[in-house]
Amino acid sequence: MKWPHNISRVEAFSDGVFAFAATLMVVNFDMNGDLALNKTTITGFLSFSVSFFVLVALWWVHYNFFRRTKYIDNWIIVLNCILLFVALYYVFPLKSMVQSLMGEGVKTRTDLANLFLMYGIGFSLIFLCFTMMYYRAFKKSRAMKNAIHLYFYTRHFAIFVIVAIISVILAFFEIGIGIGLPGFFYALLGPICSWHTYHFYKKLERN
Repeated sequence: MKWPHNISRVEAFSDGVFAFAATLMVVNFDMNGDLALNKTTITGFLSFSVSFFVLVALWWVHYNFFRRTKYIDNWIIVLNCILLFVALYYVFPLKSMVQSLMGEGVKTRTDLANLFLMYGIGFSLIFLCFTMMYYRAFKKSRAMKNAIHLYFYTRHFAIFVIVAIISVILAFFEIGIGIGLPGFFYALLGPICSWHTYHFYKKLERN
């Protein structure tokens, strides 16, 4: 007999992992015993702040997935676990990247390229999981009224993956590392996603 999946257990476990990731960031946040305000303290605070709010953004995207669909199966559970595994480590290259922008941690162009490389791989894996989760939910829920929106988000997050892969390629070959090109490349997400949203729903209205 096939038992139905309990979506609340999956969400509870996921929230626990996100909370654990936030705890790890706090534990790794160094503070001088005399509370002196210096460059190292400010850099640490800024890197912690960026990492925390990126983690919150990932949680929000994850939260929205389970609000947009109630479908869940073994494939989605596996993809969700992979996503959480990557998210646990994703914030640490991001933290190091912020510190490098403040002039700490990274010594050479190769170090910076490797940092962009780790960041891009983590970013692409996380949003590849979101893409596949949405596609799986769409594939199994085509008859439902909101299925078209699941398809939209499948394409939407696929854009994130493509941009991240291009950034990884730039970092691997150290193209534009001196000006941070692999990082600035993510700025294209805004206009590309806006273009995709406009044309997707415009085409939907015509049909």
